[in-house]
Amino acid sequence: MFRIKTLNKISPAGLSGLDKSRYEVSDDVQNEDGILVRSADMHEYTFPDALRAVARAGAGTNNIPIDRCSEAGIVVFNTPGANANAVKELVICALLLSCRNVTAASAWVQDQVASGIEVESVVEKGKSQFVGPELSGKTLGVVGLGAIGVQVANIATKLGMTVYGYDPYLSVDAALSMSRLIHRATDLETIYKNCDFITVHVPQTAETKGMINTDSISMMKGGVRIINLARGGLVNDDDMLAALESGKVAAYVTDFPNNKLVAGKNVIPIPHLGASTPESEENCAVMAAKQLRDYLEAGNIRNSVNLPNLEQPWSAITRLCLIHRNVPGCIAQITGILSEQNANVANMTNKSKGDYAYTIVDVDSRLNDSLADALRAVPGILRVRVLHH
Repeated sequence: MFRIKTLNKISPAGLSGLDKSRYEVSDDVQNEDGILVRSADMHEYTFPDALRAVARAGAGTNNIPIDRCSEAGIVVFNTPGANANAVKELVICALLLSCRNVTAASAWVQDQVASGIEVESVVEKGKSQFVGPELSGKTLGVVGLGAIGVQVANIATKLGMTVYGYDPYLSVDAALSMSRLIHRATDLETIYKNCDFITVHVPQTAETKGMINTDSISMMKGGVRIINLARGGLVNDDDMLAALESGKVAAYVTDFPNNKLVAGKNVIPIPHLGASTPESEENCAVMAAKQLRDYLEAGNIRNSVNLPNLEQPWSAITRLCLIHRNVPGCIAQITGILSEQNANVANMTNKSKGDYAYTIVDVDSRLNDSLADALRAVPGILRVRVLHH
């Protein structure tokens, strides 16, 4: 029986994928094998000895201590693409809100009614203050062409926009799904200098934090409109507020409001609604639960943020799953111990990702505890799991 702790409310559609005869799932299980989480902060979380995997029902993993998980031999999963359609739709909404002044206009209508004015008598005169440009014929820059960015770029072309996309890490799948109408930019400067609208769709890392700042804004066109539904830290708030005040930036739509930003000129704040649809929450939960189940039951890794993706069909009686450091000699020690124990290897796959590696070994016989203990004693091996078919 696998024990799964939920740190947030998880869609029943996801939990239904965990067979009740094999999984105990609740928010108060102890010594859990796996965790399902959405936004709960885990940075101070104490890992139990049994914990093998954390599955985030969403794309971002800033709430999870990735480095500490890696050192403990804990796989961290996310669900890229599961909420892509929901975010894409909100980006299109944000583009329209940034130029058509709908929120300000709606507030004005409400104010007229609250003041006792017959609104029908003032709309024709009052609407002139809310004039804004159309999207068609304008240029959009999409920074980050992952699951969300590609969808945004594709639909923007159908809205009559000229689209530039920038992503130095463009995947093959993303490239194949991207419209031929999209102009591939080879640097961010091309985006900044040519676009009337800019939307960012990248993770927050040491490299991307504060990427929208005084220096980058200085390269942009006057009156640029910026959309950030990715991560709040991608934009330097003080620099953005200064640019809005000067008019260099005409509007800033953010899904990450704070008191300072909300008080700024031409800021359109949204309360983190990017993936807040029933469909998105269900998709993320189903994907997270499936990945967690496949790892716990079969050792397969798909969509991990800290370890390499590795899937191997079962080909023998026993499966060894080893998380270890990506250092020379580790594989040789593993195979040496297997040879000493007369364990016949039916299939073996190894992949690395940065400082860490993952190895699956299928063996034709059941293994005794001494072999697993010998593997655990190898310097650099962080986690050994023994699974039986």
